[in-house]
Amino acid sequence: MGTTTHPDRNQEATDAVLESLLEAAEHTLTMDAIYVGHRLGYYDALWRSGPITAAELAAETETNERYAREWLEHGTVVGLLECENPAASGDDRRYDLPESAVEVFCDPDSENYLAPIASLVVGVGRPIEDVLEAFRTGGGVPFEAYGDPLREGQAAMNRPGFLHQLGPDWLASIPDVDARLREGGRVADIGCGHGWSSIGLARHYPDVTVDGVDLDRASIERARENAIDDGLEDRVRFHHRDAADLETGRDGEYDLAMALECVHDLSDPVGVLETMRRLVGEDGTVLVVDERTSETFTPQGNEIEALLYGFSVLHCLPAGMADRPSAETGTVMRESTLRAYATDAGFETVEVLPIEHFFFRFYRLVP
Repeated sequence: MGTTTHPDRNQEATDAVLESLLEAAEHTLTMDAIYVGHRLGYYDALWRSGPITAAELAAETETNERYAREWLEHGTVVGLLECENPAASGDDRRYDLPESAVEVFCDPDSENYLAPIASLVVGVGRPIEDVLEAFRTGGGVPFEAYGDPLREGQAAMNRPGFLHQLGPDWLASIPDVDARLREGGRVADIGCGHGWSSIGLARHYPDVTVDGVDLDRASIERARENAIDDGLEDRVRFHHRDAADLETGRDGEYDLAMALECVHDLSDPVGVLETMRRLVGEDGTVLVVDERTSETFTPQGNEIEALLYGFSVLHCLPAGMADRPSAETGTVMRESTLRAYATDAGFETVEVLPIEHFFFRFYRLVP
């Protein structure tokens, strides 16, 4: 078999491409391994009991010792774990989770908790054959096809912010809304997922009632369980239905309608924003939280756009195109796109709130 030669090729540039591709493969496989450790409780066991051997980790998590040892060695080689006696035999080596990684892997209430991103990476790859078919036909892939890894990952990633920042920081930065909710009132949470945004808001504002709405039945079932576990089922109710179903007979009934990190996923964002406008009437507020993208496309993107485009190619765009007609938005929804949707939905102004966040941009839509 012959080898094709390219005499004009810049070998240094080609080597850089090769290196980049190998690094991408390494990082993807590392994400999959993180998912394994996250699901099996390996990180928590290391935090509680480390430094420990593979046999001790396997015993504590009720898993196989040989697999546990391979996972520990991999985690050490990629720099996520520490081995205190690497020269010892495989049976005697002791491994630990560095203190700097404890929040990242073991504290679901921390803003630094990033372990669930591995669930997102695994989840977006599950229906890959369906995604390929969508690329060929222009169709879509239903959200349900991505399964629990994506649901769980998305919910866990957003949980710290929704529980601990939504009320005290994000809504507190809008004084009139904050004051109104402190007196009570009703909130509609569109695309509520596992319900952490509804629960976080109800925790912070003890006289508020919340209606969470989502089209995914499995997410709504989990949200109801979460509300019961938090003792909030009397004030936080979850509904498996289209957001449009909330508008009948309820125009102006809500003080706040919010859509947190979901507008870019909607097949009909204008229709949903229209519904939200009706729900709050002339006196209420609509809050949209979505990705912090650059205003225009550039080859280099901003700090997070490479990640956003990856999720868009594999999940957000296919899921948003599963229903027709579709706005075909994708994850990288720029500010100008959201403003256009809001204008078409009948809003007079769109205000970008002065809230600093690595991933999100915050919009207040005024009827």
